[in-house]
Amino acid sequence: MASNDSAETTGDATGTVVGRRRAARYIVPVAVAGVAAATIGLVPALADSGDPELPKITAQQLVAKIAASDQQQISGTVKISTDLGIPSLGGLAGSFAPGGGGSGSTSSADPEAKLMELASGTHTLRVAADGPDRQRLSILGEGSEYSVVHNGNDVWAYDSGSNEVYHARSEEAGGKAGKHTAPEGMPATPAELAEEALAAAGDTTSVTVDGTAQVAGRDAYQLLIKPKQSGSTIGSVRIAVDASTGVPLKFTLAPSSGGKAAVDAAFTKVDFAKPDASSFSFTPPKGAEVTEAGELEAEAGKQGSADRAPQDLGALEDFKGLDVIGEGWNAVAEIKIPGGAGLPAEGSGEMPAQAQQFLDALGDKVTGDFGSGTVFSTRLVNALMTDDGRVYVGAVTKDALVKAADTAK
Repeated sequence: MASNDSAETTGDATGTVVGRRRAARYIVPVAVAGVAAATIGLVPALADSGDPELPKITAQQLVAKIAASDQQQISGTVKISTDLGIPSLGGLAGSFAPGGGGSGSTSSADPEAKLMELASGTHTLRVAADGPDRQRLSILGEGSEYSVVHNGNDVWAYDSGSNEVYHARSEEAGGKAGKHTAPEGMPATPAELAEEALAAAGDTTSVTVDGTAQVAGRDAYQLLIKPKQSGSTIGSVRIAVDASTGVPLKFTLAPSSGGKAAVDAAFTKVDFAKPDASSFSFTPPKGAEVTEAGELEAEAGKQGSADRAPQDLGALEDFKGLDVIGEGWNAVAEIKIPGGAGLPAEGSGEMPAQAQQFLDALGDKVTGDFGSGTVFSTRLVNALMTDDGRVYVGAVTKDALVKAADTAK
């Protein structure tokens, strides 16, 4: 069995800011999508099948093994189950995605909307990677398939159900200039992904090796990450790390409230051989409707101009000096909405009906020294929007969120 030594790690946490009038309808879905995207990136499987005997390893050594992993080729099948305690996003993804809202301006093949569906339910994925220039992720449905393919400078996405294609250059899809990196939500190198998973760990975190497991027929060490503080909605994160390559094979996020895992993603099959080059080639099928990323951006810009008053333009730039209350797992971000506008009044017409129903299902009225507002809850991320136009967001309990708002200056 592996050693149970602990380690402290350090890293930086980053926050996400949202636009003013869209803050109410985006705040919870964006946070949820962030959790899902990070989990998909880890591409970790289904069930353990015995505890193999492996050489002892400390937590520091295992974290270093993950960071040093340079496995450039990988392919396999991943099963991901997500239970964040929210309604299924399958029919609402278009409403919450930028340019969505039921306007029909977003292609069904656009990854930004499609990958949000992974924020709830159980899905089977096929993944393949051959270095930083070539990745493929496919979501298998009943009689249909959705695929995102990154090959060099091109990113293609295809929805077989609607026969629609989305195309972008890698920079347009989230890649960095000068580097052919994958777009946001696509798998990259395992070392980068494991680093990302550990980035939030610091002095408030316990990191230990908690035994061994077998995942997808591979021997693995289990890395256990737990908050030392109370008040977090996250109980623990468990990552099964391939003993030979250092690649994360399984990722399980358990909420502090108990019950089934909020996120469980793992390889059911995995292969570290070089994938066939054909896995990364794509030609739009005959008759498919092809949408270029630039077209969607232009359409979204037009819609934004029509939907928002002149003072709302550039609202994202108005979020300067984001305040963070608390630290570690109990950190809460405070966002002051420009103009001090709270939630739109019901029936005001400022919010799509689907978004209003979504928020009503999650909303819980609260009061405190801060005043009054509404808490929108998932099993992991809670957001408090006050009536005077402030938003507090964190992976903390409702009580901890209200306490943070009470102590805010």
